[in-house]
Amino acid sequence: MHVVVVGATGNVGISVVQALSADPAVASILGLARRQPHLRIEKTDWAGVDIRLHDLVPLFRGADAVVHLAWSIQPMRRAAETWRSNITGMSRILDAVAAAEVPALIYASSVGAYSPRRDERPVSEDWPTDGWPEAGYTREKAYAERMLDEFVSTNPRCRVVRMRPAFIFQRGAASEQRRLFAGPLLPNKLMRPGLIPVVPDTPELLLQAVHATDVAEAYRLAVSRDVSGPFNLAADPVLDSQGLAELLDARKIRMPAQLLRTAAAMAWHLRLIPVQPQLVDAFLRLPVMDATRAHDVLGWSPRYSSVEALLEVLDGIRTAADIDTPPLSRTAGGPLRIHEFTSGIGASDPVDRTPAPRISNAVATQ
Repeated sequence: MHVVVVGATGNVGISVVQALSADPAVASILGLARRQPHLRIEKTDWAGVDIRLHDLVPLFRGADAVVHLAWSIQPMRRAAETWRSNITGMSRILDAVAAAEVPALIYASSVGAYSPRRDERPVSEDWPTDGWPEAGYTREKAYAERMLDEFVSTNPRCRVVRMRPAFIFQRGAASEQRRLFAGPLLPNKLMRPGLIPVVPDTPELLLQAVHATDVAEAYRLAVSRDVSGPFNLAADPVLDSQGLAELLDARKIRMPAQLLRTAAAMAWHLRLIPVQPQLVDAFLRLPVMDATRAHDVLGWSPRYSSVEALLEVLDGIRTAADIDTPPLSRTAGGPLRIHEFTSGIGASDPVDRTPAPRISNAVATQ
């Protein structure tokens, strides 16, 4: 099989490329990203491609599957930019998959696509995917689901899989996740159990997590097996305020959801954090996912618990762990995180300031 991975150098992307490379059924991989990595992975060629600009059809032609992982979380302060990357980019991906007659599309959706929970009972893949409309991330994930609905109805020959994972962690992605979600003011050395002083005791706080390696295995299975439709991906246990406090050896401080949201809003408006308060609203409303279908239909079982995944990323933040790709590098924010400050803390992502790459004829005609 020949597989094209779009967004191949991020947290999930690099893990998916590595999983596919180890699969004997996969003969070759083309990894697409705005900035090519120096990392060498067996069976893999890289191409610097901007999905908003470049002709994708020649890159997709002849592929047995396209795995679409590209997604921009920042800049949250400039919603038109994330819309162009995520929704315009998604439209161009779907058009190219159809034009190149690719037989399978595996798409990275998210728990964020789901409508708010009604209670703590786990939901299956038939839960509505209308997102939380006030947050850009969840709004765009829900919109992408509607685009896929239309694509499925008009392209019945293409097998479409939608992955809806929980929060995805791994040590090597810690530097990127600190940059995208916590910002430059977070001291790395504090990210360890015993040094994090408090956890908000908020009844609505429920956290599901999954390791990037396990998510990558789900994508590998989806590429190689004749499956379609959506799959929830999450590991046990579900962590609430009590579980997080015990895990982090921290005290719980009673904090109603509105107070937590207000604190996030103040930090956002003071440009102390890169995450808009509406995303906190969305997080506190996420449903708990039931991953039974992934187990029964896809044959997927996570090797890491949610606790192991969370502890690994915290240790990665503490040690400034990274992977040698442009978005995952510890140096992406510049020396002393200077580019994170000068980019406006949520106004842009420092690693995306470079102009779109030119694509070579050799790559375009593969």
